[in-house]
Amino acid sequence: MRTQQFNKHRGCRRQSPAGAGRRGVAVIEAAVILPVMLVLVLGTIEMGTALRAGTILQSAVRESGRIANMDWTQILEDGDTPNAKLERDLRNFVSASGLPGDDLTVNIVYAEGDNEGQPFDIADENNELQLVKVEVTLPYTSISLFPTNYMAGTNVRAFLILRAGLGSGGLSS
Repeated sequence: MRTQQFNKHRGCRRQSPAGAGRRGVAVIEAAVILPVMLVLVLGTIEMGTALRAGTILQSAVRESGRIANMDWTQILEDGDTPNAKLERDLRNFVSASGLPGDDLTVNIVYAEGDNEGQPFDIADENNELQLVKVEVTLPYTSISLFPTNYMAGTNVRAFLILRAGLGSGGLSS
């Protein structure tokens, strides 16, 4: 039976000549695996950023879209319009959530019919019970955490479609 040889100073086994060919394999494996792991981690962080932004935009659209369905006459300042208030509230909500509200593109348009895609005026009494689409778009480059162009040209978008002036809203009174 063969006895193991120990290094007197370190208390570890000596490497046999057969294992000499395996020297440095861990370094090579790490050099291959670490970049792949780094890309996966950074990609996960970027996708998390996009998901967070999408959630914030959806919440902002839902909150600001309520003005189209409420009695907005009491909350408007002189010379203000419901559309302008809705857009301002949207930008403020997004900015308060940590995203660049000034980079938003806001569209308030008809959601159906012959006027689909045309600007929708919430204050117009003829628009009572019409479907309105509130849509916000934020360029991904304005929220990206890393200076890569992988998602350049991509937008984070959220929208809400609802009827204007339901219930005791300003259009129904």
